[in-house]
Amino acid sequence: MADAPSYHVPVLLKESVDGLNIHPGGIYVDVTFGGGGHSREILSRLGGTGRLFSFDQDADAEKNITAQTDGNNDDGGGEIPANFTFVRSNFRYLKNWMRYYGVEQLDGVLADLGVSSHQFDNGGRGFSFRYDAPLDMRMNKRGGKTAAEVVNEYDAEQLADILYLYGEFRDSRRIAAALVKARQQKPILTTADLAETVTPLLRHGREKKDMARLFQALRIEVNHEMTALKEMLAAATELLGQGGRLSVITYHSLEDRIVKNVMRSGNAAGKVRRDFYGKADTPFRLINNKVIVPNAEEQERNPRSRSAKLRIAEKI
Repeated sequence: MADAPSYHVPVLLKESVDGLNIHPGGIYVDVTFGGGGHSREILSRLGGTGRLFSFDQDADAEKNITAQTDGNNDDGGGEIPANFTFVRSNFRYLKNWMRYYGVEQLDGVLADLGVSSHQFDNGGRGFSFRYDAPLDMRMNKRGGKTAAEVVNEYDAEQLADILYLYGEFRDSRRIAAALVKARQQKPILTTADLAETVTPLLRHGREKKDMARLFQALRIEVNHEMTALKEMLAAATELLGQGGRLSVITYHSLEDRIVKNVMRSGNAAGKVRRDFYGKADTPFRLINNKVIVPNAEEQERNPRSRSAKLRIAEKI
């Protein structure tokens, strides 16, 4: 599998893959293939009977599959390893695809959530306010509503809910009202249109941070990220066998809260069920009680990693 360092720099690479406690003959899933960094590391630790399935819904990520059977190949060529399968799909369908491939039980699932370096740096995708581009934000460009459609078609209450829930804006109603008023004059079609509309409403001195939260909120809505995450984690919980590992990297409090709840209680709501004796009935044992964060060197080398948190749990 050819390296794609310019596409996406894997975060907490060694720590997250170490967390899977890989057995050479095990079956593993990387639900966020991206540039292939985590998948490549997993494959390097598998034997001939081990298998890796990697998911990604972004067509750009699929271009990184180019195989590399000989690490010294100058052209990055070679054949795709026989024990590797790429699944071009949203990871919310993990259970369906494992059933399709006849896999009943997994030894490990790894997820590096959020947006890849490539998606942020590709100005044409609309993920970043650093570039003037169509307001798209779809991770899967083959379908679904764009961010422009959300901004121009949702009513004020819907927009306010999105900004409050996914961007944690206390003044979400004021911002939503401004968007509705602005679009009545002309459609909000680009990242620049959006930035121009909301910048006067953002806190002085914190405009960039607030803008990032606003873009995050729209991106989460466009890609149904919270629903997909909950469905993937529920499927992983069901599919992992005893001793199987779940290794998840998060980048903001919303997704981290869901991951923490699932690992501590077995469900996204965090409701701990207790047995007759009052003991917590949870499917997981935490491997790291404290989150693992990148060291200073990695944070300096890869700014995206500064907000990363790694949680690891083992199926009981």
